Amino acid sequence: MTRGSKAKYTLAQRRKAAAIEASYEERGLSPEQAEARAWATVNKQSGGGERAGGSGRDKSPTDKARARSESARRAVATRHGHARNSAASLGTQSKDSLMREARAKKIPGRSRMRKQELIEALSKAG
Repeated sequence: MTRGSKAKYTLAQRRKAAAIEASYEERGLSPEQAEARAWATVNKQSGGGERAGGSGRDKSPTDKARARSESARRAVATRHGHARNSAASLGTQSKDSLMREARAKKIPGRSRMRKQELIEALSKAG
């Protein structure tokens, strides 16, 4: 028998657990074991019962402003104070990120370039 109330789970989660439980019972597991495994599977897939959404409506304007400034501060810190298109800043990016920038700037031959070549081409493109 599973522990705790299942009232916090959505209808879809309850249906999924019932289907999984039936499947385990068809394979020969006891009803108790099947129920326990079914809820464990639902918990693993969806993280448990229904949780509040992340709409952000509960944040005050001052909290939002603080979060924005902290985010900007972290972004600058990751670039270590270098200009956005400097070789030092470009060197901290992944090749995929550099490739997206090169595509946006329509740099010819970008698909055959290595990371260092992409950095040099993006530095020149400004």
